Amino acid sequence: MKSPFHIMLIPTLGCPAHCSYCWSSETGSPRMSIDTVKETVAWLKDFKKDQVTITFHGGEPLLGGVEFFRQALPLLSEGLSQLRPAFAMQSNLWLLTPELADILAEYHVPIGSSIDGPEELNDSQRGDGYFKKTMKGYEIAKAHGLQVRFICTFTGESVKRKEEIFRFFLDNGFVMKLHPALPSLRSENPKQWALEPAVYGELLVFLLDKYLENFGKIEIMNINDLCRCVSTRRGSVCTFADCMGSTFAIGPDGSIYPCYRFVGMDEWVMGNVRDHPTQETLANTVAGKRMQEYKEFVDTACRECSHIRYCRGGCPYNAIVPTGGEIRGVDPHCVAYKRVFDVMNDRVNAEMFKDDDMDITAFSPFGPAPKRTKKAGMLDLMHSVLSK
Repeated sequence: MKSPFHIMLIPTLGCPAHCSYCWSSETGSPRMSIDTVKETVAWLKDFKKDQVTITFHGGEPLLGGVEFFRQALPLLSEGLSQLRPAFAMQSNLWLLTPELADILAEYHVPIGSSIDGPEELNDSQRGDGYFKKTMKGYEIAKAHGLQVRFICTFTGESVKRKEEIFRFFLDNGFVMKLHPALPSLRSENPKQWALEPAVYGELLVFLLDKYLENFGKIEIMNINDLCRCVSTRRGSVCTFADCMGSTFAIGPDGSIYPCYRFVGMDEWVMGNVRDHPTQETLANTVAGKRMQEYKEFVDTACRECSHIRYCRGGCPYNAIVPTGGEIRGVDPHCVAYKRVFDVMNDRVNAEMFKDDDMDITAFSPFGPAPKRTKKAGMLDLMHSVLSK
């Protein structure tokens, strides 16, 4: 898991791909300078004392180039050594070269990439040639010892082929992480590719079932995260946690935002790294106050929900931005989250109190795995997730 203190560096919003449902790429975006990286180090030195995860995101961060990463990684690693920085990256891998791979491997940078399933399906959503270019980069990454995990974006079209997509990840031995396609704020038809919340909920339940049917053969990170929420009664990833004040994104020009999803939106700028703002200064900006208002809204709107402790109303971006910044409701995917959380809780209760084939005295989050004679269930998954 990432550290709760999370900084996302956006070297550029540009991207060589042209995915049909993309909402975060910006043609002609400037690129981050090394001076901005130096200012980031100077700012973060005294900003917080917590261990930090620094994720290079985009757009496509590898557009920064070899020299950018050759200088940026040691500047961050050595300049912030007291914060024990861990690194990560989100990239389509098209621009990965052996030279770049060596640099990333030296700093143990795991990579999250994107594949939506088999080549034909993937390229129908992400553009012709995407699959081959990404898999070429994947082979370079593997050859240089880099860990790569793939994010699969489910759209309103691809979800109809969920069995095929799951089988693709299973057969290839890929760890799976999924994203629901969001309405694009940059499109004339924003809902063309979006995955409806109710359909997303059924997809999560489907993947939970498939995970348990193939227990030990595949890992689905989202299901692990949801299970950890139910097990510990608190959110552990940004969608289900109070990210405010512990997560920030830095745009190419040094502007500071509440999250990478807001980068490029002027109304969400909280400050700039060159000014070395304090936590209090950021919290008192218009964007900071709006995020706090959302948190307070969730406390009221969700107070009767049994999942509030570990859901926290879902993602603020999903809730706030499509309404032009007005706080009218929680994350529209609430329907999906509630659906899968209800299923998980119900199954845990059924297994603990009604399953005669399991020795529940053997179950402990950190002790021996529960003994069963049937297929894997929620308690097996909970034990696996909590023991990692």
